[in-house]
Amino acid sequence: MSVYVYSITAAAHPRNLGGLVGVGPAPAALRTVEAGPLCAVVSDSPKELRPKRRDLLAHQGVQERLMTDGTVLPLRFGLTAPDDETVRAALEQHRDEYVQRLTALEGCVEYHLKAAVAEDVLLRQVLLESSEASALNNEIKAGTSSPELPLALGELVAREVQARHQALAASIAEALSPHTRQQRTSEPAGDDFLSVSFLVDHGHQESFLTAEKGITNEFGADVNLRLSGPLPPYSFV
Repeated sequence: MSVYVYSITAAAHPRNLGGLVGVGPAPAALRTVEAGPLCAVVSDSPKELRPKRRDLLAHQGVQERLMTDGTVLPLRFGLTAPDDETVRAALEQHRDEYVQRLTALEGCVEYHLKAAVAEDVLLRQVLLESSEASALNNEIKAGTSSPELPLALGELVAREVQARHQALAASIAEALSPHTRQQRTSEPAGDDFLSVSFLVDHGHQESFLTAEKGITNEFGADVNLRLSGPLPPYSFV
């Protein structure tokens, strides 16, 4: 039977897994595979595994339990290996890399921040602050403009919105970066202009959260900031 792999920890990690269950419709018991200074937390893998809510929560629960007792390299959902020996061989082969990552993540958690601005808010800002956009808009409203002007206004607004998104994202990252060890950006989805993960030391969590709250108050209702965390440091593994 194949093996489902949840996390990698140091061999000295206490790995208190009591009461936890693994993924799958008939969850198998969690166990460990050790190799020198490293250990992998695994269970027997179900024949078919899909990202159902119960299984995602089970996977996340293992990471969060391990995180409370020490540093962990949380692996992505759905990672499997043919057997325990394959897992042990991988730990031995990548020993130095995994040990370095565990050292780099020691005492840290991840926070993930997404941000969006309502389209009408940005459009209003562009029309108020850009004389060129305002002039084009007034010509269009007057009904005497060339049919090409709406396209020109649309292109101008799109450029201005992108510039404002970039400026907002940079200002948020700049305000939070002094309280973090690392940050990783990802492609925003939907209406978001920002999707970024921060690696935060335990000792800096309070100052990080205070800084994030300050940004939220500064922007007010115009900018929708959504912070998730503390999380296992998935983005930094």
